[in-house]
Amino acid sequence: MFSRVIVADDLGSINQGVKGVLTNLGIHTIEQVQYCDDAYLKIKKGIKDNQPYQLLITDLSFKKDHREQKLVSGEALVEALYKESIDINIIVFSIDDRLQKVRSLFLNFNINAYVCKGRKGLDELAIAIIDNYAKKQYLSPAVKNALSEKLDLEISDYDIRIITELSKGMSQDQISILFKEQNVSPSSLSSIEKRINKLKDQFQAVNTTHLITIVKDMGLI
Repeated sequence: MFSRVIVADDLGSINQGVKGVLTNLGIHTIEQVQYCDDAYLKIKKGIKDNQPYQLLITDLSFKKDHREQKLVSGEALVEALYKESIDINIIVFSIDDRLQKVRSLFLNFNINAYVCKGRKGLDELAIAIIDNYAKKQYLSPAVKNALSEKLDLEISDYDIRIITELSKGMSQDQISILFKEQNVSPSSLSSIEKRINKLKDQFQAVNTTHLITIVKDMGLI
């Protein structure tokens, strides 16, 4: 089993729950941090001191506070470690269950497991740690289809945002106004219309309602 683990989560209650899971698995060298910058620096120091951490468990979302951070999210932390080719197993433990987000983390940054926070989150985390140690990938049941070939599509967070607003009953004009108010780019009506038409072609949807249904069925919204 892993002997040195670092946990990055800004909620103390979550950290304690994760620590309990690790302790039950016989892991006793556990470092807990509430900032991604701290996780990054401790991982680097561990390597320098020839006492590397073998596993990182990190959330994706971290609330901003008075302390300025370079790495403001778990995804930024994972990306930084990946770009430096740092050898560490990574389990993402997050409430975010968007399949496209999960897929991108596996394909772009080679994470080892993705566990969804929830009623069974800590139980699933224990399974993920055991599987990860056995060099197996793990995905929570809620996101198990994230690596399906059916999701091998060109769809961005911007696209998801458009479809999400459409699913709420907003018109393209209203979405354009909303995006301008929120500084989402591109926000012009023509850009939004073009993107929706491209998505309909991509998903072979006969109309906007059909597009929303398809995307919902795939678990993207």
